[in-house]
Amino acid sequence: MAYLATVGSHKVNGVAELHSQLLKETTLHDFFELWPEKFLNITNGVTPRRFVVSNNPRLTSLVTRSIGDGWIKQLDDLRKLEGLVKDAGFCSEFQDAKQANKQDLVDYIHAQTGIAVNPESMFDVQVKRLHEYKRQHLGLLQVITLYNRIKRHRNAEIVPRTFIFAGKAAPGYFMAKLIIKLINSVGEVVNNDPDVGDRLRVVFLPNYNVKQARWIYPAANLSEQISTAGYEASGTSNMKFALNGALTIGTLDGANIEIRQAVGEENFFLFGLTAEEVRAKRAAGYQPWDYYCSNPELREAIDQISSGGFSRGDSNLFKPLVDSLMKYDPYLVFADYEAYIKCQEQVSEAYKDRENWTRMSILNTARMGKFSSDRAIREYCEKIWNAKAVRVELEEYV
Repeated sequence: MAYLATVGSHKVNGVAELHSQLLKETTLHDFFELWPEKFLNITNGVTPRRFVVSNNPRLTSLVTRSIGDGWIKQLDDLRKLEGLVKDAGFCSEFQDAKQANKQDLVDYIHAQTGIAVNPESMFDVQVKRLHEYKRQHLGLLQVITLYNRIKRHRNAEIVPRTFIFAGKAAPGYFMAKLIIKLINSVGEVVNNDPDVGDRLRVVFLPNYNVKQARWIYPAANLSEQISTAGYEASGTSNMKFALNGALTIGTLDGANIEIRQAVGEENFFLFGLTAEEVRAKRAAGYQPWDYYCSNPELREAIDQISSGGFSRGDSNLFKPLVDSLMKYDPYLVFADYEAYIKCQEQVSEAYKDRENWTRMSILNTARMGKFSSDRAIREYCEKIWNAKAVRVELEEYV
C-alpha cells in the first residue's frame, strides 16, 4: 500500500525528522532515488486550545496573566516565559498549579480504581496505545526493580513515585493485552505490600480516551517516551506532556529528537540505543539471554514474573511474554534496561530539587512553540496542498 501511495502521490512526507529520514533510507529508498523531489518532512503538532486551554485552565490562567493571551494563537509566544524562570513568585504559582492538577488526578484515580495515591509523589506517566515497540513492559520492569530494592532494604531512600499507565490494545493483539494484565497484576502486589507504604503505587486507568487525558496531561511530572529507536513515527503524547510542563525521559526516536533539541539537552532525560545502533545490534546477532545473565536486577525481575510472583503462583500466565523477551526480545527491552534504570536514578535525583525541577518544567512549556498544530497545518498548506490561509476570528478563551 505504501508503494502504491508513493506512486500515486505528488508529495510524500514523514511526521518527524527521523521518520522522514528512515523513509528515504529504508522503506521507500528506491522511490526516493527515483523521485527525490517528492519527499519532505512536516513534523506533527498538537493544538494548544485543546491540550492546554481546555484541559489545563490553571496553567492557562497563569501564563495569560504573565505574558498575555497571544500564545493561544501563536504558540511561539510561550518563549516569553523564559524570562520568568528566575521569578520566585511565578515559579511558585507554576508549582502550585501543577500540584492542584495532581490532586485532581488523585481524586479521579480513586473514583475510577479505588487506589489511594500520594499527591506528593512523582507522577511517572506512560499513556498511549499498547504496543510492544512502545515498551510499556520496560517501564514496568522499572517498577519491579524499585519494588525489589525496597524489599531488600525496607528503609531504602526512594523518591516516592506513582506509576500511571493507560491505553488500549488492538482487539487481536494478544501480547499487548498480556502486558495490560501484567501491569494490573504488578499493581496488585505492589499497592498492597505494607513494606512499600506510599512510596510506590501502580495505576492502570481503564478505558483511556481523550476525555480522560484531560486529567492526566496537566498532572504529569515525568513523561515516558521510551519506544525502541526507529519505530515511533512521531508521537504526540510527548508534545502534550511537555507543553503541560512534564519532563521527558526518552530515546532518540520520533519527535523526541526534535523536542530535546527545542527544550535543551539539560532539560530532557536521554537513554538508550539510537536507531542506527538498534539496526547494528540486530545485524550482529542480538542475544537477549546475555543481558539477562549479566544483570542481576533484570534477572530477578524476569524470574519473579516467570515464577508466578505477580500472578498468585501461576507460572504459565505470563509465559508467552517472558518467552518472547528471553528468546527474541524483538524491541530490545533487555538491551536498553540498564541504561534506562540508570537514567531513572538521575530523574529521582533531579526531582529532589523541586525548585530546579520547576524551572526545567517551565522551560519545557516555554520552548514547545514549534509543536503547534497551527505550524504543521501551515506547512501542509505551503508545501503540499498549495492552499492559502483564511483568517478566522477566535472567541475569547480566557
